[in-house]
This record gives sequence, structure tokens and C-alpha cells, in this order.
Amino acid sequence: TTTAQYFHLLRAQAHNSSRRPLIVMSPKYLLRARPARSAMSELSTGEFHEVLDDPSAARIDKGAVERVILCTGKIAFEAIDRRDARRESNAGGPHSAVVRIEQLYPWPEETLEEIIASYPNATELVWLQDEPANMGSWSFVYERLMSRFADRFAICNVSRSAAGSPATGSHVLHDLEVEMLMDVAVGAYPRA
Repeated sequence: TTTAQYFHLLRAQAHNSSRRPLIVMSPKYLLRARPARSAMSELSTGEFHEVLDDPSAARIDKGAVERVILCTGKIAFEAIDRRDARRESNAGGPHSAVVRIEQLYPWPEETLEEIIASYPNATELVWLQDEPANMGSWSFVYERLMSRFADRFAICNVSRSAAGSPATGSHVLHDLEVEMLMDVAVGAYPRA
């Protein structure tokens, strides 16, 4: 979800001695989006990270987080924006952290467990996806989340309703659906 991540992923693939296909599913939006930009230092040093913790994790009280939202791609930035707007307005509801899964396969089990464990009072795990429930990553992620976290967390999926098409065909309807996803996953947008 960032330019540094994309760079390090391609670099690692080029240096990998075993030749196997690399499948990158990322919208063009992230190539030019301001939140996805990386500092030059992140490009010159560092490596690909399978999971990225919430960008504000260093500045917040991790003990206050009750809901960990897991997602991939650009919807993470929409969730972060909504969460930050709710924090700034002191809106009620559970405090949340947005964790980005950057690699689905092989599943980053250990890294994800470490990050989730850093939120000691979290009780909910939410898989957030922009795709309909019968598409996207939920069917792949569900079993992995249930096998590792069902004993400690309430696990749920927030996605569009199951559909035969991945898109509504209407920009206005698409925006309304994204708004609904954010309301459910993060909380209602603070109104003045």
C-alpha cells in the first residue's frame, strides 16, 4: 500500500533465486495517492513487510484499542481517515487500529500475531474489504483468522453484500456503499 512496499516487493522478486510468478493486486490509485507516498529513506533502506501496523500506533495508547481492523489495499486509507476524524472529534464508540495485510500468501501468521498481541485489550477482529462478501479475500482469510484468534476475539467481516458483479456501475452508489462500510467497520462519521 506504499511506494516503498511496492519497490521492495519488486526488488525482492528480482533477487529471488526461485522463479515463480508474482501477482500484485493493487489499484492504480495507490500509485499516486498522497497517503501511499514514502520517504526517500524508506526506498533506500528497508525491506518488504508482510503486515503493516497502524501508522499512528506509535502515538496512541495501544491499551485503549478495542477493535483491530484488518484489510488490504486502498480501503485501509479510507478506514484510517475515518478513524482519525472520529478521534479528532472525540466521537464515542470503540477505539480502533487499522492493520494492513500486504501479503496474503503465504499467510503472514507470526507477524500478524505479534501485531495483534500488541493491542492487549482488543476484543474484536474485523476483516474489512471493498469487494462483495462472495468475492475478495474473506473466504481465504476467514479460516486463518478463526483457527488462530477465535478463542480470544469476536471475528467478523465487513464487506458489500454478495453480488454477481464486483462493482455497482454507479459512482454515487459506490460512494454510498463505501460510506456504509466505514460506518460499520470504524463508526459513523462525526457530524458537526
